[in-house]
Amino acid sequence: MTGRTARRARWPMLAFLMTATTLASCGRRSGEAEAAASGTTDTTVTLERAQRGQIHTERVEPTSFNASVTTTGTVAFNGDRSTQVLAPISGPVARLLVSPGAEVRKGEPLATVASPDFAAAVASYRKADVTWRNAERIASQDEQLFANDALARRDLDQAHADLAGAAADREAALLQLRALGVDGAAMDSLGSGRPAPAAEAAIRAPIAGTLVERLITPGQLLQAGTTPCFTIADLSSVWVLANVFEGDIGAVSRGESAIITTDASPDTLTGRVDYVAALVDPATKATAVRVVVPNRDRVLKRDMLVRVSIRALKPRTGLLVPVAAVLRDDENLPFVFVASGADRCARRRIELGQRSGDRYEVRSGLAAGDVVATDGALFLEGATTQ
Repeated sequence: MTGRTARRARWPMLAFLMTATTLASCGRRSGEAEAAASGTTDTTVTLERAQRGQIHTERVEPTSFNASVTTTGTVAFNGDRSTQVLAPISGPVARLLVSPGAEVRKGEPLATVASPDFAAAVASYRKADVTWRNAERIASQDEQLFANDALARRDLDQAHADLAGAAADREAALLQLRALGVDGAAMDSLGSGRPAPAAEAAIRAPIAGTLVERLITPGQLLQAGTTPCFTIADLSSVWVLANVFEGDIGAVSRGESAIITTDASPDTLTGRVDYVAALVDPATKATAVRVVVPNRDRVLKRDMLVRVSIRALKPRTGLLVPVAAVLRDDENLPFVFVASGADRCARRRIELGQRSGDRYEVRSGLAAGDVVATDGALFLEGATTQ
């Protein structure tokens, strides 16, 4: 056979091989497309008899469960049991009477302020008190005169009007002194005509609790109604402010219990969801959730970062898989291995929902009756990377 004849004989054979290779390649791509469409990758592991004993599987069936949402939160003072104390009067701080950490009673003086406004308020009260006493005496005399037909009705009415006006002025001056922190003993001294107390007003505790912050120093000039002086809080309970994202907020509602854990204590604290915000933070796209927590042993401190697990009250039905069965790929997407025969497991991507204890809800990617690998899933992942 000549060289030209041999080349002609090889052409049909080469054409056949190229066609077969193309068809095989198309078949692989078609299989990969079908696998991608079904959520299953083309990664399948075939196990030997000795390896099958290392893999434990579990059949997935619809299960009723109470979803739990795990997130982080920060501790804040209970806003219903804490307050910031503002200066009631302008002037320099004369004395500080308490230190941070002290337990204070409602009405207890915290500091004193030297102020000319206080002296003016004392003078106004004394003038109003004298005017009221005089108007009361005149009204009493006019009533006797009227009873003896020695005074006209209009004069008696005028005396009563003067007494009412004097009483109103005296009451306003009295309220002003009380707003400046004058205590009961000083008020009695002023009412009896004894010398006025020192020209110092007291900053008093509006609630009982712990003095957690002192924001002023001796000699500091205060502005009435503006300068914050102290922070008082009842530390028996605190707020934990958590952020819950869109995929989990449906499982959170008011009244649900929450477990709080922190590295500051090995014990857990139990609280209750008190408020779920009606709006979403435009920056984080999360919804604020507030949990009221009894602060046992005062473990929780303001601005502390804690872990929050909120358990839903209403049960729901879904497909659950053990946490150990869920792995993640290079893109941090979850997947499981599904048994496709006695000795074969295929990797399948899934979408996770809420967590319930040591199990995850699977929203998509699995169907009832599927058998997933639990213990030994990491071994299968290692086999696919070899």
